Amino acid sequence: MEMLSIRKEDNNTVCGNKNVVTLTRSDIYRGHLLLVNRNHALRQMEGSLELHAIDNLPVFDTKRESMRLEKTCLKQLTALLEACNGTQDILVVSGYRSQDEQTELYEASLRENGAAFTSSYVARPGESEHQTGLAVDVGQRTEEVDYICPSFPDTGACQDFKQLAALYGFIQRYKESKEAITNIAAEPWHFRYVGYPHSAIMEEREWCLEEYIEHVKQYQVHQEHAYVEDKDGRAKVEIYYVPIFQDIACIEVPNGTPYTVSGDNQDGCIITIYHDKGTLEKRKHVSSENEHMDLHYAPLSDYYRSKNSQIQWAESYDGR
Repeated sequence: MEMLSIRKEDNNTVCGNKNVVTLTRSDIYRGHLLLVNRNHALRQMEGSLELHAIDNLPVFDTKRESMRLEKTCLKQLTALLEACNGTQDILVVSGYRSQDEQTELYEASLRENGAAFTSSYVARPGESEHQTGLAVDVGQRTEEVDYICPSFPDTGACQDFKQLAALYGFIQRYKESKEAITNIAAEPWHFRYVGYPHSAIMEEREWCLEEYIEHVKQYQVHQEHAYVEDKDGRAKVEIYYVPIFQDIACIEVPNGTPYTVSGDNQDGCIITIYHDKGTLEKRKHVSSENEHMDLHYAPLSDYYRSKNSQIQWAESYDGR
């Protein structure tokens, strides 16, 4: 299983055993952890998205041009559908939508379903995750499929998809318990790619994306950072937040250590560094039995055991 795509070295300078990374304000508006909602409209340019056609997965026929998704999102969705044996029973109903497509859908829903329904299930143009290429609606393969609210029950391959989603970097974006925060009704068919281990943390803590980003912001670049580890202690992931108030900000990461950068679509970037065992100073371990533990040093061992004991960190860590 592949993690987030590793950041290219275009804006980096190697200094001794440190890699100096330059971040600009444009980095705030790209990446897998972008928060797009009513309060944070999408600011990423459509032409900057790396979209790939969904050629090898079963799709719902909408008589539109070929469905597309962001490159890594599509790769992980394909792996997830194969893992849950869902290619025969699950359809990709909706993927990337352009501004024009989202406008068309929103206005059609207003006419056909009314303002209350549309406000609950269809985001306004510019405020839809589908415009990032990182959101996908999936549905159970049936004779009739509802394009806006496809059926995705807690049975069979659909249930397996939900149980495995976080291990492949996906979260169910809109849950019933989070409607007051997301301002969207529960959508069991709508999954958002955020990348691993962020997806696993959100699933384990029952946080929506809005809540997760607020928690990560507590761990800023020049302060204490957050750490998670695989169940066997073979690797650790370091996570912290870099606010970008000026035109640029510079950070240091260990030279040769894989890392990713994602903007939050607000005012900064989330840095994720993938350390091998032994590259971090040994840190205080917080018991997974503590119901009130903070994000800091949180182990994911219980999550792995409860979801799928066969999936190990080595399968998701590609060693780059």
